[in-house]
Amino acid sequence: VARTMGKLQSKISFHTTKYRADGSVGQTGPAGASREHSPAHTDAVTSVAALQPDLCVSGGRDKSVAVSSWRSGAALRRFTGHEREVTKVTSALDSNRVFSASRDKTVMMWELHGTSGPSQHFLGHDLVVTGLAVSPDASLLCTGSRDNTVCKWDTETGECLGRAAISRNLVTHLCWVPGEPYVIQTSEDKTIRVWDSRELQVAHTFPAKQHIQTCCDVSQDGRYCLSSSSGSAGHGAEATLWDLRQTRGRVCEYKGHFQTTTACVFLPRGPALAPSIATSSSDSTVKVWDQDTAGRG
Repeated sequence: VARTMGKLQSKISFHTTKYRADGSVGQTGPAGASREHSPAHTDAVTSVAALQPDLCVSGGRDKSVAVSSWRSGAALRRFTGHEREVTKVTSALDSNRVFSASRDKTVMMWELHGTSGPSQHFLGHDLVVTGLAVSPDASLLCTGSRDNTVCKWDTETGECLGRAAISRNLVTHLCWVPGEPYVIQTSEDKTIRVWDSRELQVAHTFPAKQHIQTCCDVSQDGRYCLSSSSGSAGHGAEATLWDLRQTRGRVCEYKGHFQTTTACVFLPRGPALAPSIATSSSDSTVKVWDQDTAGRG
């Protein structure tokens, strides 16, 4: 059974229900649980990431990157330069640098307090760029593409420091392990790989899943990673918790979506909260799960 989030107060209140795309829920939380703001983009939003405690960055089909305040809802900065849809955005938390990937095969870096144009270009992929991961100090960037390659870049110079190709490795997502030189990568070949960014070599590959792996995330303590699966008609569409430090095996699965699970994320921990994760799906729902029991507790 999944749980959904109520209003964010001194702590988060959970209810046994689901969010749907049309705004309907099976059980409502306190009044005013959500707020709507003016659109940050003129077309579909394709990616969003945290930038600073009160700021987020987003990318869209309108080819732009926007920095918005979730408190006021205002779009504070807008960056343009890509020639096609933005596919992924990321940043090093509390950094002033924003990175975006695009269907135009490029990656760009933007300065929060700089001009509206990119401060750095990263050119080298042959197809759409589908994965971005930046090191905690924002000095290194890893990118992945449908061209079967993962690349490492110097963010200051834009120089490509390494390029690794694996047959059929159509990258779907990348994320950096906090405090470590490792990068997690999901792929359309149904695998989750752990890359050592120092030599840009695969340090570990988890057992292949039955479906395409669409997204990944890493816990703040670097102990676990999470991946999500494609699926349909109730088959597949699960999220999977993996142990990164000890067994390097599967810990838990979260099953309940009826179509592809498009994203997965570890939720911030609070003093009165059990570790939790959230998943979103093409079945129009967002589910929140107890990390340890998969919501069965």
